Amino acid sequence: MSLPRRWQRHLFFGFTKTLSLSKNKYLLTKKEKFAALIAHFEEHMPVAETELHFGSPYELLVAVILSAQCTDKRVNQITPQFFKHFPDPETLSVASHDAVYEQVKSCSYPNNKARNLIGMAQTLLNEFNGIVPDSVEALQKMPGVGRKTANVIASVVYNKPAMAVDTHVFRVSERIGLTTNAKNPLDSEKQLVKYLPEAIIPKAHHWLILHGRYVCKARKPDCENCGITPLCNYFRKQYKTKATTKS
Repeated sequence: MSLPRRWQRHLFFGFTKTLSLSKNKYLLTKKEKFAALIAHFEEHMPVAETELHFGSPYELLVAVILSAQCTDKRVNQITPQFFKHFPDPETLSVASHDAVYEQVKSCSYPNNKARNLIGMAQTLLNEFNGIVPDSVEALQKMPGVGRKTANVIASVVYNKPAMAVDTHVFRVSERIGLTTNAKNPLDSEKQLVKYLPEAIIPKAHHWLILHGRYVCKARKPDCENCGITPLCNYFRKQYKTKATTKS
């Protein structure tokens, strides 16, 4: 996807110069901002995938449930031993709470997650014949599976146009200006899918997550090493603040 003409003109005049103008003559519309963002990531991050390790839809489902308020790195340390003990939903469905807890105790909220994992396996067998469903609505019938988890499974496993909004996606989207005053993850999701082509949504989810994890960090965004600062509302506000302070 080529950059829109107004964006090319924006770059031609120079980012610093355009920000100093009193009029918003060179600022992008939201549609153009999404187009420029997609063009940037298609060039600089053509392959964007989950960092969770898995070998089957069942394994990804377990990993995503464990990843709630826990890092992917920690989950990837837990799951190899977990899957040795519980390689399939049949084994997990009849496991004791203590046995599952022992395998997940190093992650956040291990009691709740142990209970949800067993319940998920039982529901998966009883209602879906052990096959992880591809519907976001159906996925949410299982314990421990909220909308975010369901969207991850639908997009990663089945390549459905489902936008999972975690803390990274929620934060980055608002900072850049892809969303505006989103009240909650569902509101953010609705605003994002309005402007993203369906075919891009599964990959865009990972673009935003990885950008938030490694560049646009929660406490200290690494704006100096960010390739999309010309698109970013947060950066523009920071620039104006610094410029005003210096003057």
